[in-house]
Amino acid sequence: MFSSRFIRPAASTFARATPRPIITNTPSIASRFFTTSSPKMTVHNIATVAEFKEAIAKHPIVVLDAFATWCGPCKAIAPTVAKWSEEPQFKDTVYFAKFDVDALPDLAQELGIRAMPTFVIFKNGDKADEFVGANPPALLATITKQL
Repeated sequence: MFSSRFIRPAASTFARATPRPIITNTPSIASRFFTTSSPKMTVHNIATVAEFKEAIAKHPIVVLDAFATWCGPCKAIAPTVAKWSEEPQFKDTVYFAKFDVDALPDLAQELGIRAMPTFVIFKNGDKADEFVGANPPALLATITKQL
């Protein structure tokens, strides 16, 4: 009545559903190190309002990136800003920092952040300029103008 070719044996279903063991001692896997950001990245994460006030008091020029984790343009421009923080023209003169507007809503309100990403540039502790958006050439021009 029933043909055996239409019925799958239980053993073959079980064998396919069983996960394969993960081999972790192979050289190709062991030599890989995954990080969320570049290990040389010098864009500093601001976690408190006190850290923000300390940063603008301590450094002559501060570029502050107000970002959100859910913001696509913020994610797109972040590697470019990280690359700029390593360039010789900015390495010793500009302090690059960032803060999450959702984690520090008081600081975002104090600075008047209305859109992300917003880059606020402080010179000698005072707000010198502001740039809204993810346009790398225009942002670079705004930063170099403050040097």
